[in-house]
Amino acid sequence: MAGNSQRRGATRKTGSKKGASTGTGGHSRRALEGKGPTPKAEDRVYHVAHKRKVAAEKSGGRPSGGRGSSGGRPAGLKGGRKSSTHEIVSGRNSVLEALRVGVPIATVYLATRLEADDRTREIISIAADAGYPLLEVTRTELDRLTDGSVHQGVAIQVPPYAYADDEDLLDRAAAAGTSPLVVALDGVTDPRNLGAVLRSAGAFGAHGLLVPERRSAGVTAAAWKVSAGAAARVPVARVTNLARTLQEWKKAGVFVVGLDGGGDVAIGDLPYATDPLVLVVGSEGKGISRLVREQCDAIASIPIGGDVESLNAGVAAGIALYEVAARRA
Repeated sequence: MAGNSQRRGATRKTGSKKGASTGTGGHSRRALEGKGPTPKAEDRVYHVAHKRKVAAEKSGGRPSGGRGSSGGRPAGLKGGRKSSTHEIVSGRNSVLEALRVGVPIATVYLATRLEADDRTREIISIAADAGYPLLEVTRTELDRLTDGSVHQGVAIQVPPYAYADDEDLLDRAAAAGTSPLVVALDGVTDPRNLGAVLRSAGAFGAHGLLVPERRSAGVTAAAWKVSAGAAARVPVARVTNLARTLQEWKKAGVFVVGLDGGGDVAIGDLPYATDPLVLVVGSEGKGISRLVREQCDAIASIPIGGDVESLNAGVAAGIALYEVAARRA
């Protein structure tokens, strides 16, 4: 009943009202202090990642579900083509070439019921001798891992590509005792074109590629695939400013020849072929940029039929490198 003062709790005892008391400012200080960074999953004993780590250490560093295990998704595989720290290279030729030259490899993936040939047998042999983890996965998982590319039942996980310094390319030529031959890509943004240029560079004895850091393709899984393993043998240097680097190289005695449709000379009359040389290849649409063009000692063009407007970077570089190689031979 309203106003019933006899109801229990209806009256407040004197001094029962809560209020501030001396020293309350420090009561919650410890609660507000952080507990430090969250430990990694593999360092938390209750986490499945820790159990996988322990199992891998017991098996000599080989993750559980290794070669011979066909069930379940491989550890760390999240369905993407690449992780934030690794690249996926697929295809028998690309994988075999990477293994032959000793590229660091995290994992080798093999499709179940893989049709063996000389390449796959050599892949398994090299990987086993080197102690690389071999994981047998379903083709569906391999399709997912390689983002649907033509993997031929084989893929590897490799660390991010380690770019060389531009001076390393000149040092490589000096060590070989030959005049430097380098291909510079200006505005080529398709990694498949980069891979094609790498393949031609490896075939015709170029000492490396120069690419700018911005607005340019990098050595990705797609470039690895198209290069057919040449990415493991031909170094690629990334520079902040391509025009400035070419200017410095010219001071060191290197000639620069650009490839463009409206060139001064035909590719058959390519100048400076036997001298220290950089061949500059631009994008198929825009060609060579103005600042880079200003650094060229000559502009060479490749005669083509009237029905074709231009050649892509990979084809143009291959033709030019063949001409240089023929002259030097």
